[in-house]
Amino acid sequence: MKLQKIIKHLQRLHPKEIDLSLDRIKNLCKKLENPQDSIDCISFVGTNGKYSTIQALYTILKEANYKCNIYTSPHIQKINERFVYNNKELNDDNLANLLSEVEEINNNEPITFFEILTAAYFYEARKYPENINLIESGLFHRFDATNILKKNLASIITAIGLDHLDWLPTDAQNIEKIIFEKTSSLLNSKIIVAKQNSNKINNFVENTISNNLSKKIIFSKDYNFTLKENNFFIMRIFLVL
Repeated sequence: MKLQKIIKHLQRLHPKEIDLSLDRIKNLCKKLENPQDSIDCISFVGTNGKYSTIQALYTILKEANYKCNIYTSPHIQKINERFVYNNKELNDDNLANLLSEVEEINNNEPITFFEILTAAYFYEARKYPENINLIESGLFHRFDATNILKKNLASIITAIGLDHLDWLPTDAQNIEKIIFEKTSSLLNSKIIVAKQNSNKINNFVENTISNNLSKKIIFSKDYNFTLKENNFFIMRIFLVL
């Protein structure tokens, strides 16, 4: 199939190894006329719960008659799952054509597989200017290819734990460094901190984002929730958003 062929081509041509830098994705997006600058986004960072949080918010927005685009990684069964526009996955032919076009525009410049997928997502997303884009960060966030957005409506921090330790120096393989990599470079907008696994982690997150000028909405401080019988959900908000 055409899609499988282009995917194999990109995986061979562009190494899977991750080199922590935003230069390549910025250069490619510049060639694409910076599509990421014109799309409304909500970013999701964290270790656990990103995908489920995206799906929950997508359901809420859909019920409110908003149309969404969704970018997640990794995919479970097929790569089309990463490219959702107008609430529908991009079909094989359209995705193959999209990736081929972006690859041609890249003109053999150094790029990683994830970066070219991310640039392709942005390139297609600008065709839907009224949609809200729900975007999951990949490795960490500070140097993640998704961290170049201009119109970020909010950043949602899900539960953070120890992950991707092999990408950190031995003396930095700790929860504080993970939190720094995931939250120190969040885009200015609103920051929503979900329930964390411990007060220690929650405090580290708060300290790391303290200098960010964004409005901060933090679990247990600004909102809370409880589950009653029959999974009845009650949320308490302690501030006016």
